[in-house]
Amino acid sequence: MTTIDLGDDPLALDRQVCFALSVASRAVIGIYRPLLEPHGLTHPQYLVMLALWDRSPRTARDLCRTLHAEPATLSPMLKRLETIGYLTRARNRSDERELRIDLTPAGHALRREAEKIPYKVVERLGMEVAELQTLHSALSRVIAAATSDG
Repeated sequence: MTTIDLGDDPLALDRQVCFALSVASRAVIGIYRPLLEPHGLTHPQYLVMLALWDRSPRTARDLCRTLHAEPATLSPMLKRLETIGYLTRARNRSDERELRIDLTPAGHALRREAEKIPYKVVERLGMEVAELQTLHSALSRVIAAATSDG
């Protein structure tokens, strides 16, 4: 059995992974805010659009799974994105329980403008792309470990 050494004070705020992730998340999302506002998007809505630009149409259930979101959280976002004209929502005729989400022409066109956003974020962060890729990989491992059933 391996002994875990968390130092003299395992409750020191500046040593908490949850604190660092929370502050980093708010700070990075803050960088996105002014880049998304001209398009009428919030950061969570932008994540929905990224998923749809990756593959569209999709079901609401698939979007929930992809975005690690609850239906109650996703539903109002989809309604708002439909209201502003970026996507459509329609029930599957063969299975009424399935909600199909598809991009509109405006939603497809927005992708061209959105392609500029990652470059601006990387520039604003002032980090090398390789550093960000390493961070992304580490965070993906954290997500996998935190969401695994075992």
